[in-house]
Amino acid sequence: MDQPEPERPRERLLAHGAHVLTTPELLAIVLRTGTPGCDAVALGHGLIARFGGLRGLLSADAAALMGVPGLGMAKTCELLAIDELGRRALEEDLKSGTALDQPQQVKAYCMANLGHLRVEHCLALYLDSQYRLISGEEVARGTLSQASVYPREVVKAALRHHAAALILAHNHPSGVAEPSGADLSLTRHLKHALALVDVRLLDHIIVACDKTVSLAERGQV
Repeated sequence: MDQPEPERPRERLLAHGAHVLTTPELLAIVLRTGTPGCDAVALGHGLIARFGGLRGLLSADAAALMGVPGLGMAKTCELLAIDELGRRALEEDLKSGTALDQPQQVKAYCMANLGHLRVEHCLALYLDSQYRLISGEEVARGTLSQASVYPREVVKAALRHHAAALILAHNHPSGVAEPSGADLSLTRHLKHALALVDVRLLDHIIVACDKTVSLAERGQV
């Protein structure tokens, strides 16, 4: 049965603001329609349960989304677009403001790019002389436990981007955010290699699901 007009998510959003809606209700607005025997809000509930939360849903790939009965191409594309727009909004913040003044935005950007991945990936954020983001690029991809990062290649990319500084980030698929001995060793080697070409390593951020650890904040950079 349809909800009474005043109780529908869209009308509540316009009357009171998006913050009053539940996550399934917000998803219902994006998805617009449900599936046979399941309204849009119920579909939102089901998707959150299936993917283990909103982060899992929005980080799911096209194949996983298309595998959900009733989603189809249109709804899959809508969900993929939301995830990408969120990443681009964070990237826009980092391109317009200094990374040193936006540590939480930097962590959020790294989490959005790395937090959902099931194997280790390493990301380098190349920054200009005012510590604004020039580009964020993957520099390594590994197994569940290790990714090979070559400082020489990172230095070459920094020079290609005319970067003045760099933030390194990688994920721990294990969910444990604490740095390993290899993480600390890589940080030391990369810092030394970048210093030879007058590029500063500002931080090395480790992402584990919804947690981040900044080695700079710990005095380990």
